[in-house]
Amino acid sequence: MENKSHAMAAGAFVVAVAALLVALAVWLTRDTAEQRVFELSSREGVTGLQPQAGVRYKGVLVGRVTAIGLDPVAKGNVLVRIAVNDSAPITPSTFASLGFQGVTGLAFIQLDDSGKSTEVLATQAAKPARIPMQPGLFSRLSDQGASLLTQMEVASRRANQLLAEQNQKQLMDAVGNLGQAAASINQLVRKVDQANLPALVQDAGVTLKSMQATSVRLGDSADAARTSADAFKRMSSRMAEPGGTLDKIAQGTEALVVTGQTLSASLVPRLNRTVDDTARAVRQVGRAADAVNENPQSLILGRGTAPPGPGEPGFAVPGGR
Repeated sequence: MENKSHAMAAGAFVVAVAALLVALAVWLTRDTAEQRVFELSSREGVTGLQPQAGVRYKGVLVGRVTAIGLDPVAKGNVLVRIAVNDSAPITPSTFASLGFQGVTGLAFIQLDDSGKSTEVLATQAAKPARIPMQPGLFSRLSDQGASLLTQMEVASRRANQLLAEQNQKQLMDAVGNLGQAAASINQLVRKVDQANLPALVQDAGVTLKSMQATSVRLGDSADAARTSADAFKRMSSRMAEPGGTLDKIAQGTEALVVTGQTLSASLVPRLNRTVDDTARAVRQVGRAADAVNENPQSLILGRGTAPPGPGEPGFAVPGGR
């Protein structure tokens, strides 16, 4: 009975200590800053966004996502409610977008400001103000990628039309007509040398008609080639200009690389330290539990004093001698 009572006392002590540690952790991590509530209404999907996800203002953590649901006002939209620190400079020109944390794929709310207004956006907990939601980086890349594929398809179709069998036949006919015109000119020169003027005039008329027909065919082919070349040039200029499709893809790739490097440099070392601290705490708890099992009275009576050894006052030889 005495051992059972000691074990119950030890268990109660361990439970009490654990409760105190949990309460201390909650008290240390509490958020005492004043917060304001805002709402975001998005027509785009918010895949990867969860409650308690971070809210960042130009990269700085300023709040959390408190709720996610469907917008009762704008049908088909997603309504996201956020709580932001009072120190965040939220103005009427502030807008939000959906961002992703590196390779983890976890989403967060990214706030930014166009700088058009400096007034503080008023809001209430009962009726929160709404911040406009703009498409994120991945949505813009998807839209630009679809447009790029469409432009490349149009350019390929026009190139195929330019190199079609019918156009190739017209070009070969034009080359043949040029050869015939050259032969006619040679004959004309010979006839001039022979001073056969009536035949010369007749052959000149035939030659001019043949050259006119050839010029018309060459003009049609040149117009088709010029139209296709202009369209391809415009598409290439749009892709290569600053802020174009290629520039945006490069910026997105660079942002993903920087995010991955930041995550590897900051989060992984912290996780390693946390795992080491947890393992150390588990070992200490294990040693304490072993000590309690070997001597349960130590929880109430303490560890006591060690018996005197040889040469110390009160030492007795084992065996009663």
